[in-house]
Parts: sequence; C-alpha cells; structure tokens
Amino acid sequence: VSKHSLQPFSQMINVLELHDARQTAAAIENLSGALQSVRDLYITSTFMLPPKLGGVLFGLYDKEDNKKYLEVAAVGKINKLLVRYLLSDGKVNAVNLQNPVLAEGRTQSLILRMSGLRSSQINLELYVNCRLVDSAQGLPSFVGLPSKTESVDVRTGQKSYARIQVIHLGQQLMNITSVFNWEHAFSKIKFFSTFQTKEMSLIRNTILECQVCGKGWRKSLNRQEMAGFHEPQSRCHPNPCYNGVSCMESMMFPGYQCGPCPDGMTGNGTHCQDIDEVPADRFVGHQTAGCCVRRTCETLGYKPCDVNAHCVMGHNSDISCVCNIGWAGSGNICGPDSDIDGYPDGPLPCIDNDKHCKADNCANTPNSGQEDTDGDGIGDQCDEDADGDGIKNVEDNCRLVPNKDQQNSDTDSYGDACDNCPNVPNGDQLDADGNGKGDICDNDIDGDGIPNVLDNCPNIPNPMQTDRDGDGVGDACDSCPEVNDPLQSDMDNDLVGDVCDTNKDMDGDGYQDTRDNCPEVPNSSQLDSDNDGIGDECDNDDDNDGIPDILPPGPDNCRLVLNPSQKDTDVGDMCETDFDNDKVTDLLDACPESAEVTMTDFRAFQTVILDPEGDVQIDPNWVVLNKGTEIVQTMNSDPGLAVGYTAFNGVDFEGTIHVNTDTDDDYVGFIFGYQDSSSFYVVMWKQTEQTYWQNLPFKASAQPGLQLKAVKSRTGPGEYLRNALWHTGDTPGEVTLLWKDPRNVGWKDRTSYRWHLTHRPQVGYIRLRLYEGKALVADSGVLIDTTMRGGRLGVFCFSQENVIWSNLGYRCDDSIPDDFILYQKQMNVRT
Repeated sequence: VSKHSLQPFSQMINVLELHDARQTAAAIENLSGALQSVRDLYITSTFMLPPKLGGVLFGLYDKEDNKKYLEVAAVGKINKLLVRYLLSDGKVNAVNLQNPVLAEGRTQSLILRMSGLRSSQINLELYVNCRLVDSAQGLPSFVGLPSKTESVDVRTGQKSYARIQVIHLGQQLMNITSVFNWEHAFSKIKFFSTFQTKEMSLIRNTILECQVCGKGWRKSLNRQEMAGFHEPQSRCHPNPCYNGVSCMESMMFPGYQCGPCPDGMTGNGTHCQDIDEVPADRFVGHQTAGCCVRRTCETLGYKPCDVNAHCVMGHNSDISCVCNIGWAGSGNICGPDSDIDGYPDGPLPCIDNDKHCKADNCANTPNSGQEDTDGDGIGDQCDEDADGDGIKNVEDNCRLVPNKDQQNSDTDSYGDACDNCPNVPNGDQLDADGNGKGDICDNDIDGDGIPNVLDNCPNIPNPMQTDRDGDGVGDACDSCPEVNDPLQSDMDNDLVGDVCDTNKDMDGDGYQDTRDNCPEVPNSSQLDSDNDGIGDECDNDDDNDGIPDILPPGPDNCRLVLNPSQKDTDVGDMCETDFDNDKVTDLLDACPESAEVTMTDFRAFQTVILDPEGDVQIDPNWVVLNKGTEIVQTMNSDPGLAVGYTAFNGVDFEGTIHVNTDTDDDYVGFIFGYQDSSSFYVVMWKQTEQTYWQNLPFKASAQPGLQLKAVKSRTGPGEYLRNALWHTGDTPGEVTLLWKDPRNVGWKDRTSYRWHLTHRPQVGYIRLRLYEGKALVADSGVLIDTTMRGGRLGVFCFSQENVIWSNLGYRCDDSIPDDFILYQKQMNVRT
C-alpha cells in the first residue's frame, strides 16, 4: 500500500476533530448520506471479548423513541455477531453471523461488510482476523436513516472493546466517515492528535492484514477496483509471520508463505507457540491468590485403574475408575461384558462388593436393572417364563405376575392379576401417581387430593390450583399460563401452546425469546442458580455472592455456592466435593455444575408421534425400566420419539442399543438437541436397503448404515417428514444428512452396540462413536453444525419392534474437546 493510497484516510482524520455537538451532527449527516447513497458499508472493530461477555459494538438509534436503525453486537459464549437493522415496514430484522473463535479473551479484528445497500436485497459478510467466517445473502433491504440527522443518536459499546471504525465504499474508495473511540462519552466525540497516529496505524494494519487492496477483496466487490488500491505491493511488508520467521512471496492465497517456527515452538509460521505450553484450562486459581496446575489423571505418578479401565478425576481431585466399553466391574477390576449393559459375563473378585461385579443374569441381552421376577437367577429379559407360573411369556397375559388361571375381566391384553384397572380396558396401563390404580379408573389421577372433576390439572399435582389466566387450566400444566387458552393446542410439541408460541428464538437454543432467561446466549438448560431471572450463561455472578464468576476480583472458586470469603485457592472449601451443592458428590453427579440434574432418568418422558395421520402402523409402546436408565419399545410402529424433559447445553450422551428379535430390518436410533417435533438431531440406523412402501408425497429410499441427520422440517409431523426420515440423504425443507457411516453396514440381530455422542452446541461441535463389543466400528469425526443450539435427549424408532436402549447415561459438559481445537488449527492451516 503506497502512501498515496492512504491519503484519504489521513485527510478525513484531520477533518474529524469533533469538538462540539454541531460537528457530531455533521458527522452523522455524512454517515446518513453515505447509507442512502453508497453500495457497501464496512464496520471494523478491534476488541477483546472475555468468555460469557458481550455488548453493542456500534449502533444508530432515534433520539426520541429509541428506535433502532442499525446495531451491531458481539455475543459471548456462543461466539456470534448479531446484526439488527430497520426494515421499511418498521420491523427490525435480526441476523446471526457465527464464528467459533470470536470469544477467546484475546484481541480480535473484525470486519462486517454490508453490501447492496442501494438494491432490493442486501448481503452481510463477517471477517474475523482476516478470514471470512460467515455470510448471509438475500436479506431484506435496509430502510436507511431519516433526513433529519439531528434526530439520530450514535452509541458505542462497553469499554472492554478497543475501538471501532466505520468505512463506506461506493464505486470507488471513499473517505472514513467517522472514527469512534470507546473511551469518550457518547455526547462528545473528540480526537486528540496524540491518538491519530494510533488510529492510522490500526487502520493501516487492518487493510494490510485483510488485504482490502488485494485480489481477494476485489472479487468480493464484484471486481470493482478501488481507487489507489490496485498498485503492486509486497505481501511480506510488513512481515505477517511470527516474530523472527522468514516470509516468502507466493502465488497461492494469501500471497505469502511463512517459514518454520523457531526451535522449541510449533505452529504454521504465522502463529507459533511453545511446544511444552500448558493450555490455560489446565490451571486453577486467580491473579490474587496465584495459579497452580490442575491435577489430572495424567499427573498421577501411578495407574490406579484396571488395565481395561480409565481414570476420571473430579473437581476436588477425587479419583474414580471406569471400565472401558465392552468391560464391566468396579473400575479397579474389570471383566468382559458381552451385551454392554454394565455387568460382567462372570463374577469378579471385587473387594468393595460393587454390584457391577456380580455376574450378568442375561449375559447376551442388555438388562441394566438385572430384573429377575421369579428369582431363578435368569433375568426377565432373557427368561422364557419370567414370572415362573409355567406359562411362557409369549402366551402369558401377566408376564411378570404369576397367574396360571389367566383370568381377564376386561377386553385389554392384561390379566386381572397385573391389570391396574381390571374392569376397565386400558391397554396403556398409565398410572400418573404410581398408586397402583390406573389413571382411567382413578378418581384422583395425580394424587394431589383434588378429585379429577374439580382438578384444573388432573395429571400434575397442584393442590393450590393456581390459574393466572382464568382459562380453567392450572398454571402447573398450562402451556400458556398467562394467555387464556382452554384448548391447550401444541402443534409442534415444544411444550409451548400455539396461542403464545412465537417461534422467535434469537439464539437458537429452543426457548423462544419471551421465555428465555438468556435470549441472546444459547442455554437450553435455562439454569439460574441464584434465581435472579438471569440464566447462568449470561449472569456474571451465578451465585450472587459479590464475587464475579470470571472477571476480577474473581474468578469465583465456588461459582454456584455463596462463599464471599473465597477460602482455598483451587476449588473453594464450600464446594470442594459437591460443586453445585445438590447433596450429590461430583463423581456421581450427572451434572456437577447444575443442582437441577443429578442422575440419568427417562421415567418422565414426552411421546412424540411423527406421523400422526398414518394408519398403516400403530404408535410406539414405550416401557421404562431400571429407574429411567433403560427403555424398551415393543411394537412394529410408525416413527416416534420418547423425549426426556431435561434440556441440555453441552452434553455427553451414551447408551447400548440392541434389537432383541430376528424379525424385521428397519430403523432404530436416538435423538439429541430436541427443541420441537420439527427441530432435532437424530442418529438412525437401518439394517437393509428398502424403498418405503408409500411413495406419496415422494419416493423414499433407505440405505443400510448409520446416519446422523439434522431435522429442520417446514411441515412438521406428517407424511413429508415421515418419508424424509426414511430416505437416506437430504430432503430439502425437511432433513439434512450430516454424516453417514461409509461402511454401509446395517445392524445385526440380537447384537449389542454402544454409542457415545458428544455435543457442544456453543461451537456446533458434534462427534459420534459406535462400538460393537470392545471394538470401535464407526466414528463420525468432528462435525460442525449449529442448526440446534442445545435441547432435550431421547430415543427413536421407525417400524422396528423389540428394541432395547440399555444402560443409558448423560452428563452435562460444556468443555471444548481437544480434537475440536485441533480441527480449528487444521482449518486455519488449509485456509
């Protein structure tokens, strides 16, 4: 870049020494004219965004009614840029631009390009650290600014951001309209000459690093040459490589190539770091008390676990051992586990008499509860006569209750001995309050003391009978508790009634903005530890003890427990063994940082029918065992889901899947990120190739093999979604295939498979691993998708009977996996 090229910048900076409101208004008028006449607008900023923090970078508002014309905000935790601008109809359009490395606590250079301002549609492009990371095309046009520029207010964000520049370009490069410094008050924008050189240097570096003057940006400007920026230049001046690393001109993008990193360092030449550098997340403590290396299993001087187990360390450095997949036992001793249900094939000599050291009473069929009704040592799951009454299960109308007479007074399939309503047909055997009397013949279904005929929530206990909207439906079961809605229609199965369901979800976490305690930060769990109405994900002090979670004088060493004294330096004494203070030790806690979730439990679940109008097959029949950690589906059914009510941010979800029959060859699987019946991820597995027997509304062909799909259906449950799920591949407007096992191998009859899913919705990370016995047989690798930013978990089946999901387990985890960081580095090297 020649000196001549930068003259327009220098001249405009000299002009914009704004000393009073009149000059500020003139600057706004200049900007207003630019937005009305130019084709492209560039907003650039250099800032440092700590985790979980965010704020407005730049905004234009109406002084009188605070109407938002244009606003650009950075959102922490999920690493996105939120652009809002006014449309001609008076509504505000919001656009999310995603970037997985925006909030790292390090200085970032950002450029937002708004192009097509003079056309019917505009486009957005987001560049971070000189890389195009996201874009949005064909957006509604921006209404522009009013002619009375004195009514427009310019506001900038928090002091944690370094500075911002607004640059607009039309047919040729124009001057800088305005430059704002965060340190100055909004009412007066003033530049001292001592800062001009710094601002000039920043702009120069931004242009050099992002190659505004190079061929890459000329392409993005539809090959429009920018005056003064098409002259030959050196890509190695100034040196873009790491300090001391040589730079060589190259014909390949980005026009230069860096030499190797110095000895003792690793990297691509542009970025280098010490080889023995310890990641920041391996340290605990803070600046006041000092830092120390966090203890991990790798730092132990010995191996505490069985050779077929791995070590797990909790918050307070407590150690536990967990047997590897295909093995079972105490962790200190492990034995083969053929059906992968958590119990070894034979007994193990465990000193602590751990129940998981007892021999499996169904060695080849998963039964994580080890149920044995007749006490004969053979588990019910593999016992031909589970109740020992001499009548085999296939003929027994009370499979788990002895009844040789097989008496059945009503017309359902359950004998009187096990029928919870022996004189009234009730094939579902539902019993909401667990009192042994079926709901259909129970005068008080929920057991809250209010008879059904008087109860405004007959299925959910609510002795106070609160009903704020007076619609006859109690708040405890009202899907719209503040809107009169006696019909309680919920077409999309998201637990929000249709009359109050806006489907406006800015952060994509499954909670509409009006109900979201962090509307701009994904937090499907909606965890609010201090009950202040602000979710933990966007609350700077989760326990409200006056010690910020991250910022000085924090970080809080007991983030979820009141401890203003901050006693101890690694993990505070108040939460040393129980970080969330839920009375469950961290090593046993499914969510050590959430007091609302302590164990895996699917006993309470929502049934979702994905083809409600279909009459070819019946709906699924779900049976939940082992305190909610095992599910069995017994029928050859239409597609359906059993969805737990607990929603998750980051989560690890695992389980064993087993088809306990030689009959049929259709779909089995599980779901995650469930937000509604049109929005969820599904892992599904077909045994053989098959075309769906109903060719309307379109022909659907299934291929054998494990698949991972993102469901985002415009039609919702019905024939379109049904066929889209059956079909292997993408179905526009319904389903996107994210990954398919290249082996194209179907599942085997009566064979146990263990899955392990890792989902980090804040960065879009997904990874699926599948084991057959001890062997890893399928691995999706790192997948990046942000269609759903968190949600609920469940199981899925489609036309397949006798499916067992055993030894289910979930664990909350928002930590970023190491392979995601490696994936990012590889992507950076490639680009």
